[in-house]
Amino acid sequence: MLRELRVSEVRLTPVLVADPPLLNVQGVHQPYTPRLIVEVSTADGVDGVGETYGDAAYLELAAPLADALPGHPVTDVNGLHQLAEVVCRAADPAGADSTDPGSTGSTAADSVDAAGLRGVRTSEKLRLSVVSAFEVALLDALGKSLDLPVHALLGGKVRSTVEYSAYLFYRWAAHPDGAGEPDDWGAALDPAGVVAQARRFARDHGFSSFKLKGGVFPPDEEVAAVRALAAAFPGAPLRLDPNGAWSVETSVRVADELRDVLEYLEDPTSTTAHMAEVAARTSVPLATNMCVTTFAELPEALERGATQVLLSDHHYWGGLHNTRELAGICRVHGVGLSMHSNTHLGISLAAMTHVAAVVPNLDYACDSHYPWQTEDVITERHVFEGGALQVDERPGLGVELDRGKLRALHQRWLDDDGALRDRDDARAMRVTDPSWTAPTVPRW
Repeated sequence: MLRELRVSEVRLTPVLVADPPLLNVQGVHQPYTPRLIVEVSTADGVDGVGETYGDAAYLELAAPLADALPGHPVTDVNGLHQLAEVVCRAADPAGADSTDPGSTGSTAADSVDAAGLRGVRTSEKLRLSVVSAFEVALLDALGKSLDLPVHALLGGKVRSTVEYSAYLFYRWAAHPDGAGEPDDWGAALDPAGVVAQARRFARDHGFSSFKLKGGVFPPDEEVAAVRALAAAFPGAPLRLDPNGAWSVETSVRVADELRDVLEYLEDPTSTTAHMAEVAARTSVPLATNMCVTTFAELPEALERGATQVLLSDHHYWGGLHNTRELAGICRVHGVGLSMHSNTHLGISLAAMTHVAAVVPNLDYACDSHYPWQTEDVITERHVFEGGALQVDERPGLGVELDRGKLRALHQRWLDDDGALRDRDDARAMRVTDPSWTAPTVPRW
């Protein structure tokens, strides 16, 4: 019976994954980025897998949760969240979240996220990002046990393919000093380089919508790049994301200059109050995955009209069930929905695709860094066709771990001296520019 299906073992494997020299407002991606692979096993020998961030702060919470999980029913996702609250409170009493559902979870111990692209890192956000990987692993194991895909466990798919957007970056040709893994993309530091990158994404993966990571160069240069994309791909949906680098006035000016080509403008400025001010002064929809990443942050944003598109992320929001609940709130309030991405592997992409398949109001193509990642821990890489992924009908997530690849990427983590085990784009930039500090926003 289902109630007898319980976790017997949990395995945590931190890895370092090759990452290209992609630029953003904080700096540049490290040669390798940390991820955490979570495996659960049941007494009858079924394994489930999940994936999340692998920085030290996440590992510190994942380890005690992994110790506490054996004996937990695979079906009990609500109980998993309750267990995580207890375990995380015990692991970090000074940073423990309030049980008040309206609490942000912020404490004196909270700090700015090391990568700088998610606002303040709170104990609640850490916990949700950790528990998300455990929830996905439980759903994967349950699906395999029942011979059902994960999307069937979430209510059933409403689409058979999920559309993704090409994720364009300003980038260097290579990491400094020969670090990292070489690739053949070359540099993209001007409009021509950005367009060439987009053409390759369209050719190789069939993408027909494009998002540019901004906040790297002065706004007029990034406006020119978007204009070049619009000329190269007439009518294609375009997005620009400067990660909160701009003032309200700059945000309004850029929105007005690009209002005829932008599908939406993502996080032009860095606070809910400033987003609301920009939204009141432009017709371009504003999207966010920085100002609103927890349920507690939703009411203010909705009341003030600060965002017209929410970029969900099952890592941020605590899993696939919470993502589906978020979609329902957006539907009720008339807020558009898409999906955010960070550097991730095939396990996370599979989870993203399953939950995207069950959400009726997926209004925009999802983000994905996956085409940038040349390494993976699964046996069969995902393949985009026409800029989309087929929704997998195999049991669970439809992916299997490649033990050899997992061991190799874990060994890289073991061999690291600690310099790369926490992602820090500003620190990575200082390899080239020792005087670099993450800029105070607004930068322009």
